[in-house]
Amino acid sequence: MEKKPALDAQLVEEFVGNAHGNLERVKELLAQEAGLVNATWDWGGGDFETALGAASHMGRRDIAVFLLEHGARLDIFAAAMLGKLEIVQAAIEAFPQALHTPGPHGIPLIVHAEAGGDDAKAVLDYLQRLVLHRGTS
Repeated sequence: MEKKPALDAQLVEEFVGNAHGNLERVKELLAQEAGLVNATWDWGGGDFETALGAASHMGRRDIAVFLLEHGARLDIFAAAMLGKLEIVQAAIEAFPQALHTPGPHGIPLIVHAEAGGDDAKAVLDYLQRLVLHRGTS
């Protein structure tokens, strides 16, 4: 299998940056380079973020769904924002430390659920119960 060249760093940074809130630009950039869908940008010090991660902590369901429909890899943070309770529960049951594993920019899982608004209320309620029961350590 032939190794492809690395994606242009400026393009990756622009894509991830725009995934915080600019769906139209995300669509344009993904049409230009399909490999961006799972590209990761390091904001510094190991603060890695994908476009899906950006959309997730910003509560941008529209961008998250678009990315998932185009092959983005679903993670627990996106699942929390999207209100996918069964996925979040299964992940935490399998790996309890996931409850306290920070996402991009150090943003906690529970904040991603808060960003999901009404669609993620069941996830937020579940996470709040776990935090009360297990504590924050």
